[in-house]
Amino acid sequence: MSGERGLRIVRLANFVTPSSGGLRTALAELGRGYLAAGHEPVLVVPGEVESDRLTDQGRVITLPGPEIVGTGGYRVLAGRRRLRQLLEELAPDRLEVSDRTTLRWTGEWARRARIPSVMVSHETADGVLRTWGLPQKAAARAADRLNRRSAWAYARIVCTTEWAEREFVRIGARNVVRAPLGVDLRRCRPGRRSAVLRARHAAGADVFLLLCSRLSVEKRPGTALDALAVLRERGLRVSMAVAGDGPLKSLLVRRARADRLPVEFLGHVADREAVADLQAAADVCLAPGPAETFGLSALEALACGTPVVVSASSALPEVVGDAGVAAPDTAEDFARGVLDLLARPEPARRRAARARAELFDWHRSVTAFLAAHEALPAVGRPAGRGSR
Repeated sequence: MSGERGLRIVRLANFVTPSSGGLRTALAELGRGYLAAGHEPVLVVPGEVESDRLTDQGRVITLPGPEIVGTGGYRVLAGRRRLRQLLEELAPDRLEVSDRTTLRWTGEWARRARIPSVMVSHETADGVLRTWGLPQKAAARAADRLNRRSAWAYARIVCTTEWAEREFVRIGARNVVRAPLGVDLRRCRPGRRSAVLRARHAAGADVFLLLCSRLSVEKRPGTALDALAVLRERGLRVSMAVAGDGPLKSLLVRRARADRLPVEFLGHVADREAVADLQAAADVCLAPGPAETFGLSALEALACGTPVVVSASSALPEVVGDAGVAAPDTAEDFARGVLDLLARPEPARRRAARARAELFDWHRSVTAFLAAHEALPAVGRPAGRGSR
């Protein structure tokens, strides 16, 4: 492992927007951690225009990339020639890629250049394919083909949970390592809970639910609205706030209006402090995405002392443990999960949520990711080779 000098760790990521959630948070926290450990992180992401900035997470380079229609603003690094030229200019010591499809060629580039590389699995291939309507067997076959190519292209595959690791174990990949993500335990804390804020968003209801999610197909936000409808049909006075934006927002708004569901659509909440206040104010948070490989939003809710009902099909049961409820992907089961959590004494369920979150922190995550890179904390600060 290298520990004498700071390493230049070039990180490539697609599907990052100014309003994206978990991936953007993870990239920023890991960048700050790499920088604090004496390394030189350089993040390359797609955007509308080209830019090159020095930030608290290291150098961030934006390359123009086309927007994918119907995704609510997601862009990709499509200019292979320009990206290859940039990689050669940056001369990375390590390469970290957060995309298993359009950027897989960069792993092959790194192999030829003898640069150690990792691909971070932020989603399961077969899980995403299933959420887009592909039958389970066909999704598994397609995922296996994709994952074999990824396992060959990169020196290591980083999975954040055992659940995410399974699809690589299935194909016999031997270069998979585990590195969990973390949560900001100082920003996300139970002490943020405000009775005034809760009353404002509950709008007279007895129970206040919160969905913090991108409003896209793979996140299944409609399940949250369906569960709210079931709870109200059973006579419960329940309201919900939705913090997030995405291609399904207009459809969900029309659905809530048509069915007279008390749902407050807040759009993208850019202020992370405001998001934490919402998470602390809620009685229960919902995380219905069946393809989540970690679920940072759910972990943040736990850190704020709020229990979560999560999809049993995802990795989230592994993350939330007994501090939440894992529900099959139906409205009735999610409603039942909410009732289960509400039946627990409030002080006990909130203590359990916080205790679970305290098992995860970003320092531990950064250490695990640096181990995957075979990069010890550097003795000196990074040399800053070609910082511009």
